[in-house]
Amino acid sequence: MSARELRVAVIGYSFMGRAHSNAWRNVGAFHPDLPAVTQQVLVGRDESAVRGAAHQLGWREWATDWRDVVTRDDVDVVDVCTPGHLHHEIALAALRAGKHVVVEKPLTNTIDQSVELVAAAQEARSRGVRSMVGFNYRCVPALALAREIVAEGRIGEVRQVRASYLQDWLVDPDAPMTWRLRKEQAGSGVLGDLGSHVVDQVRFLLADEIASVSGRLETFVGSRPGPAGPEDVTVDDAAWALLGTSRGAVVSLEVSRMAAGRKNALQIEVYGSRGSVAFDLERLNELWVDTGQGRTRVLVTEPDHPHLAAWWPPGHVLGWDHTFTTQAAGFLSAIAAGVDPTPSFEDGLAVQRVLDAIERSAVAGRGTVELARS
Repeated sequence: MSARELRVAVIGYSFMGRAHSNAWRNVGAFHPDLPAVTQQVLVGRDESAVRGAAHQLGWREWATDWRDVVTRDDVDVVDVCTPGHLHHEIALAALRAGKHVVVEKPLTNTIDQSVELVAAAQEARSRGVRSMVGFNYRCVPALALAREIVAEGRIGEVRQVRASYLQDWLVDPDAPMTWRLRKEQAGSGVLGDLGSHVVDQVRFLLADEIASVSGRLETFVGSRPGPAGPEDVTVDDAAWALLGTSRGAVVSLEVSRMAAGRKNALQIEVYGSRGSVAFDLERLNELWVDTGQGRTRVLVTEPDHPHLAAWWPPGHVLGWDHTFTTQAAGFLSAIAAGVDPTPSFEDGLAVQRVLDAIERSAVAGRGTVELARS
């Protein structure tokens, strides 16, 4: 692997910008064999806020214009952590400038934008430029172990999956308006925010594609307090879908930001002809496994479990933030080895096609939408 230093720019300093900044700051400490990382510049529109965030999060400098940053000679990696409506423009400019690019999920707000980014990423690969979409839950050791168990056939032929992602931060009807509730910025509501993670996990765990969907969307609170008074909510609060995979498994999907008492509950159960695996993000170091001998709790902290060799002794659990550090390590490893990282922009497009089909099904009154085979 190349020992070349990689200088990183993160675009966005709020929730995801902080999570990604933490990863870039820590990745070298736990993966010293990878290229060194310099936190070169943090970018945000509010000069005072981004200056303070840059100081707090360990960045050398700050800037307010991403267009200048993505063409700088002292930037090698551009990490896009903005609201979804900006992903396409920033990532496209960065790829054309020859920068390696990470884009936080979902890849874009529309299929057309995702198609264009995939084409740009494919062209950039011919120049050695790498790209990845940030589905960080692929880096949860328990979920990666579940994928191995399914791939090895230890639970038999997968027949059905129950997958949900429930949060409650919008239960209060007086919770203030945010960009995540405006379609022009977010693209969709909980469907794109949390549903994208669920769809990606189904594809990841089963190594299978979604072939058909039937969906429903619901907005429970239609107006929220905005900066200038009440403002219409233009996205979904909750979504449901029934998915069929190419190999015949049936998946029930439910996502909500209105589920009282659920803080960050991504729950996935995969049932096969001989057994099952089950996971809950609120207990992210555990995987429940049944391979025909009864249901067993596995504490996924052993060094031979996926992603754990770099971390702590057995039984010393990891947290949500570690997934981003592992994600950064995977991206650096791919750059150094000259290979394409995963999940790719093509994976991001595949997820976007499923989300779009769910939305079209909901608009059409929950009819089944068939997805074209790629």
